[in-house]
Formats: sequence, structure tokens, C-alpha cells
Amino acid sequence: MFVHAGLVLSIMVIAFIVAKWAKVTTELSMAVAALAGALFHTKGIPVRHLVEGSFNYFDVCLIFITATFFMNILKESGAVTFMVRSIVSRFFKHRYLCLLLLTIVMLVPGAITGSGAATVFTVGTLVGTVLTCMGISPNRTAAIIFLCAAMSAAAPPINLWAMMAAAGSNMPYVGFTKPLLVLSVVGALLSMFILGARGKQVDLQSALAELPESPTDMNWFKVGLPFFVLFALVAAGRIWPFSMPIVGLPLMFILASITALLVSPHKLRVVEIASETIHSLIPLVGIMVVVGMLIQIMALSGARGLISLGVVTLPLSVLFVTLWLILPVSEGLLQYAVAPLLGVPLILLFNMKGMEPVIALSAMATMWPLGDCLPPTAVVGRATVMELKFKGSYTKDFLKTCLVPIALILLMCTLFLVFSNELAFLVG
Repeated sequence: MFVHAGLVLSIMVIAFIVAKWAKVTTELSMAVAALAGALFHTKGIPVRHLVEGSFNYFDVCLIFITATFFMNILKESGAVTFMVRSIVSRFFKHRYLCLLLLTIVMLVPGAITGSGAATVFTVGTLVGTVLTCMGISPNRTAAIIFLCAAMSAAAPPINLWAMMAAAGSNMPYVGFTKPLLVLSVVGALLSMFILGARGKQVDLQSALAELPESPTDMNWFKVGLPFFVLFALVAAGRIWPFSMPIVGLPLMFILASITALLVSPHKLRVVEIASETIHSLIPLVGIMVVVGMLIQIMALSGARGLISLGVVTLPLSVLFVTLWLILPVSEGLLQYAVAPLLGVPLILLFNMKGMEPVIALSAMATMWPLGDCLPPTAVVGRATVMELKFKGSYTKDFLKTCLVPIALILLMCTLFLVFSNELAFLVG
């Protein structure tokens, strides 16, 4: 049994490496690995398992699509540009307060969509322009945008790594708000103020000249109302759990999007925005589909159980010393696939050892997004340098500048793991 599972796992790894060597995308490489493992294990193509696996994270895909559509509606209506221009115009004389507010703006898109790339594409260029006008170097500006985007992906309410790992371990996605909020906000603030500490006051005229114009009749009411509708729907389900119908996050985001359309100062091309949203999300939705297939085949063949057994037999001390490195590197290799692959056995082990599983999973789910700047995938890192038109070396300039804040965030997450029981008061 162990030999067979090991052979299946080896074949899947080799198939993935060969596909990546042939310059196949990460999504298709995972699909090739799943198909190779299925062929070896079943001596055929288990269509039922492949189809069933592809729908494992269907609900997560719906949340991600509708949330990104909501943010794109806000962006096209001019709400995002209005927020950034208003912050700069009002607080340009107060440098640190301006940095604080820009950090909050950076956290919102990823927190709502679960994707750091959404933050980069929605507000990355706008915030990067302001940071440059503060005298912050291109290296530090790019690093700040990436790190805040990574922390926004880790922020509640939508943390895809925590959701996928929780789903795989039959653990309700409840109680994560406070621990994820603490970790992501502190991590983003550390990144912003460590890298952005040196500089000057915002050059207001230069910043406003470089930022896009916002609609003249846009105001804070029109910006805030869609968010109010979204958070009111979320809160209503918690305040009146037995009276409020179960709306579901996808429908909540659709209702918030309709609100944003109604209060938009100009008519929006809804069909085009929806088409662009789907087009931009094809890689991420694709990877969610193939991750489900991969995990299904690994479970069918016993390869997933072999990995789980290898993880749960490790001493806790070894995990505490190595997870800060293993989790980001594995994210750079497999992206979201690491959540069900490594997250599920880890969370079962921590629970078995008497640790608070919600705190432990929150810490891991904050470490994983930091790996999105690491090769071979480096999805959010490469999106950042492309969006900002960064001219320096990716490794020597960009990655090197990110190291100190990343090390501090990983240390904080490791401490959350070690002292998970003492931090259990954050759950709820």
C-alpha cells in the first residue's frame, strides 16, 4: 500500500516537473500530474473522480468571481480613484497618517476578493503613484505594494487558503475574523512603515496630476453605500441567525454590486465589466478546478494519505522551526494547492496535539500569500512589477527589498502557532 501510494506520488511529481520544464502553465501542469496519477492508479481515466474533483471548490470560485466583479464595478465607477485622491488631498501634510490610510485602502480589495492580484490591479498603480510622490524609491514602492497585497489576500472575510484547508478537514470557516485581521493588519503596517519610513511629505500637485481624474459628482456616500449593504447583509446573518434567510456570500456580492451600479455617477458597461472579470480570473478559477482534481486523485490513490502520514509524524518542534520556510516556498511551487495538500494534515495534527486549530490555520494562511513572490509561479510578485512598470532586477532589487518585512511577518505567524492556545481569546 505504501509502495503503491509512493509510486503514484512520484509519478505525479515527475509529470508536474516535466510539464513545467516544457513551459506548460502551472494550471495545466497540475492537470497533467493528476491525469498521470489517475492513469497509473486505475489503468484508465476515472472520469467520475476527475469531474467530481473539479467541482470541489465550486463555491469558492463563485465567491471569488462575484467579489472581483464587485471590486471592478467600484473601480470603473471611479470610487477607488476618488478614495485615493481624497486621502492625498486631505492628509498630504500628515505623512504617516497618509501612509496608514493608504494601507487600509490596499487591504480592502484583497480582503473582499481573497486575491492579492486583485489588490495590485485595482489600487496598486494608484497607491504606487502616491508613494513615489513621497520620495520612496521604486524598489521599496514595489515591495510595499506586493506585501500589502499579500496581507490583503490573507485578511478576512475571504481567505482562500483558510477556506480550502478548513473545507478539507471538515472544519467550519468560523472564528477566523479576529486572528486573520490582527495578523494581516499588523503585517501590512509593518511593511508600509518599515519600507516607507524614509521619504518626504506628499508632493500634492505632482500626485494629483499623475493620478486619474475621479467623477466630479462622486462622494463618500456613493463610495460607502455598496460596502454598507455588503457588511449589513453579513452582519444580519450573525445577529439574527434564525430569522435571516441564508443569502450566501456570492449573492451578497451581487447585491452590493447592484447597489454600486445604482449609485454610480455615470452609466457603466456591465456586460463588458463582467466579461473582463471572467477573462482576468480564468487562471485562478482554472487552478481551483485542477487543484480539486489533483486532490481527488491523490485521495483516491492513497498519495494524499501518505503525505498526511509523513506530516503528522513529525515532531512539533521540527514544524515550528521549518514551517516559516516550507509554507511560502510550497506556495511558490503549487499556489493554492498547498492549502488542502499540506494545510489539512497540519491542522489535524495541531488539533490532535491540543492546539487551537483556528489560530494555527490563521497563522499558516498568512504565511502562504508571502510565497506569491517566489518562483516558479510568483503570480502576485510578477503582477506587481508589471503593473508598476518596475525597471529593476526582480531578484536583486524587488525580492531583496521584501526580505526584512517578510521575515518579521513569518516570525509573528510562527509565534501565533507556538502560542495558539494562549491566543484562543481571538477566536469568535
